Amino acid sequence: MITKYGLDNFIPMIVSGIIIGIIAFFTRFNLFISIPLWVISLFLIFMALWFFRDPSRSVSMEALSSNSILVSPADGTILEIVEDIENDYLQGKTKRISIFLSPLDVHVNRIPISGEIEYFKFVEGKKLIASKPESSFQNQQTHIGLNNPNGKILFKQIVGAVARRLVWDIKVGDKVKIGQKFGMMKFGSRMDIHISPNSEIFVKVGDKVVAAETKIARINAN
Repeated sequence: MITKYGLDNFIPMIVSGIIIGIIAFFTRFNLFISIPLWVISLFLIFMALWFFRDPSRSVSMEALSSNSILVSPADGTILEIVEDIENDYLQGKTKRISIFLSPLDVHVNRIPISGEIEYFKFVEGKKLIASKPESSFQNQQTHIGLNNPNGKILFKQIVGAVARRLVWDIKVGDKVKIGQKFGMMKFGSRMDIHISPNSEIFVKVGDKVVAAETKIARINAN
């Protein structure tokens, strides 16, 4: 399945790959021209199919029933788990879990816990390498604040050096469900999640996580 969030890139890449493949076919008797064209054609088609894939995901019954378990909002690798301060929505000390997405990861983003969207802000910024700590506050990003009966959280879509566009389809006032798709980050990026300092963390730095399926924390309203 191809994500709807990437069709504006997917279709031109596929069409370009097909056109280049057709040219390669008609120049097949000149190997110095046709072979590079075949390589480019297959590369474009493969990258479009790979990057904009949208595999089905299932939220565990435990996460669905507890209303306090936070699942990963993105595929990738746990980059940092640190104490932080979030001044916009949570307005105080937090634990921040950062996930790094390489260009090979699925880039469709999902809601980490059910609740209501209370805060949204788009921040213009730089396009530093997403694995650098300073990218968390200097790069272009969205801030999404969600109120859950067990506590508030804030999560951020953050661009990287390769990612050039953030996509989302949620707004303040929306009631959202855990595991629900809400957007994507294109071509390599970072996702930060701010939660209460006394939350229980289930992951560690270096762990691979899967959006909607990997339990990353249990939040606590107290």
